[in-house]
Amino acid sequence: MIRNPQDPSADGRAQPGLRGELSTPKVAALSLSAAAPLVAIAGTVPLSISIGNGAGVPGTYVLATVTLLCFAVGYAAISRRVSSSGGFYTYILRSLGRPPAAAAGALALIAYNALAIALAGGIGYFTPLVIQMLLDRSPPWWPFSFLFIAVMAVMGYRRIELSGRILAVLMTLEISILVVLDAAIMITEGASAFPTTAFAPHTVFSGAPGVALMFAFGSFCGFEAIAVYARETRNPERSIPRATYVSVLVIGVFFCLTSWIAVGALGVDNARATAEEKQGLLFLGLARSYLGTTMMSILAVLIITSAFACLLAAHNASARYLYTLGREGLMPKAVGRAHPSHRSPHTASLIQSALCVAVVAAYALAGLDPYRNLTTTMSGVSTLGIVFLEVLVSGAIIVYFWNAPARHWWRTIAAPSIACTGLLAASVLIWLNFDTLAGTESTLVNSFPWLVVALALSAAAWTLILRSRNPASYVLLGSTLDDQEKPASPPQTR
Repeated sequence: MIRNPQDPSADGRAQPGLRGELSTPKVAALSLSAAAPLVAIAGTVPLSISIGNGAGVPGTYVLATVTLLCFAVGYAAISRRVSSSGGFYTYILRSLGRPPAAAAGALALIAYNALAIALAGGIGYFTPLVIQMLLDRSPPWWPFSFLFIAVMAVMGYRRIELSGRILAVLMTLEISILVVLDAAIMITEGASAFPTTAFAPHTVFSGAPGVALMFAFGSFCGFEAIAVYARETRNPERSIPRATYVSVLVIGVFFCLTSWIAVGALGVDNARATAEEKQGLLFLGLARSYLGTTMMSILAVLIITSAFACLLAAHNASARYLYTLGREGLMPKAVGRAHPSHRSPHTASLIQSALCVAVVAAYALAGLDPYRNLTTTMSGVSTLGIVFLEVLVSGAIIVYFWNAPARHWWRTIAAPSIACTGLLAASVLIWLNFDTLAGTESTLVNSFPWLVVALALSAAAWTLILRSRNPASYVLLGSTLDDQEKPASPPQTR
């Protein structure tokens, strides 16, 4: 689920992307590998069932898929016109102006920082589980979170990234083992593996549907990264839209089908109670029951490797957003400087790593659970940030094409409007159910959604102050992005 908005070079400028290397399947594969399907299935589906809407989880994946397909229609349209390494930030800048773009940058920064922290908690939770299964020991969770954060920090500082081939192999193994598990359940359970009740409205909207929707939308995080590969794609006008549709459909169908079969294996009436009891062990238990101990052990190890790959990707994305905002003047300039030899956003990387350590330490000292408290809360913050971003982008698409010759009633008006409405509804439901999601009565923790909005508005307000105090610097916002725009609407100077 991750994008790299900038690729910093030694002199602090963004390096131009390489053209003509990536095909549609390769771009789609990059997006799917970042979505970390095994982590999302094993880590979030049990939570979605237990504290969300129970057996209605598959239905929420259908709602999220339909909404994001409508979003993808408009997203594909604007990606044909604007090619940039700035992602959502650039689209909003070119359409709605600088203050909304600054808010978008802040939302992205919050979302990917929260995602990295959530994954640090998740990997701290799953690693002791694997050790307990393999070595029959029960170590505390937080040393493993700190260990993987330290490895992440070193790799981020020195700009060491996991090979695309390694990610492709891990993704193939993740999907393969889940497909094998799905097949084993289907063969064993037959038609009962597909309970139609899971899609009934009274089931889908039971319990806390906002929590389930949060996890459903969170599972798609990463497909929005596709547009930043435009400069490295042979035929971006065709490849980027196609890869977008492929990613959304594959993620939606895969998650819907796997969660549906899992509910069938657990039983509609027993799904919530079993998920509450097993939590992160739910899919490991299913693997042991239907595939045996060896496959369960393989699944457990893959969860950890997949979680770390996604953790590193989230770290790189949040560090690069911080770096971008530093170059734009929305953060201290030191943050926007690249390392002279590693050509990495080293300062931004260190800040992000320190934030991870601080939050994990706070949760550990408070005695809170890494899975039920830390991962859920930070996942909620991350998903809220991404959903808010997608709402802004949906509006930006409509505005961008409103008076343009390329305007189309479905691609640039109706589909983005439907997506915007669905995403707004989802954000409201997530917000209203955030206390259930966080699993704590802490006023500070339950106020995190307000903090997200406050920080985004503060970023927008800062640009307005900059416009009045230093108009020359205000006009330069966005000038560091290596974007190209094909004529679709008059140039925006807001």
